[in-house]
Amino acid sequence: MTDFILASQSPRRSELLAKEGYKFEVIPSMLKEVTAFKKPHAMVKDLASKKAFSVALLYPRENVVGADTVVFCKGRVIGKPKNVKDAFKILSFLNNSWQSVYTGVAIINKEKHIYDVFYTVTKCKARNLTEKELKAMSPKNLDKAGAYAMQDKDDRLIERVKGSYTNVVGLPTEDFNKHWRALYGRKRI
Repeated sequence: MTDFILASQSPRRSELLAKEGYKFEVIPSMLKEVTAFKKPHAMVKDLASKKAFSVALLYPRENVVGADTVVFCKGRVIGKPKNVKDAFKILSFLNNSWQSVYTGVAIINKEKHIYDVFYTVTKCKARNLTEKELKAMSPKNLDKAGAYAMQDKDDRLIERVKGSYTNVVGLPTEDFNKHWRALYGRKRI
């Protein structure tokens, strides 16, 4: 028996949730990631909701979890890079700067009328890397918001984290566990 359907193809989110002991099936949302919101917390909550809801429409009796992550730095919202050149621009922009990583999470069960949406924000400080180091990093993380992967040993961009480490990886497990327990009393494993 599974606890939920994860409406995300992110291997990092799957790893984090599996490590927490959850049983789930991955059915990624094929929804185009578009939102009218401009503030990062509203953007990630809206996109997480849309992703979860699009899968919940197909599986109305199941719990569905959706998530979305963006990086916010110097007044700009930064998502996934379009290509290697864009990744280099993003990494150069983030270089030697404080930034905020926002992840929105939605837990939806249509049949039970459950709609729990929240976000977590974590502050991170990027090292001051050379242009050569940034160019070497550019092709590595084209599928990640901010074009970096703090959990990878070879990724040296982030030097300090204030808040949830797992949020920066892609899902704030501490907050997810609290919300799951509030809905179901405990993990259903």
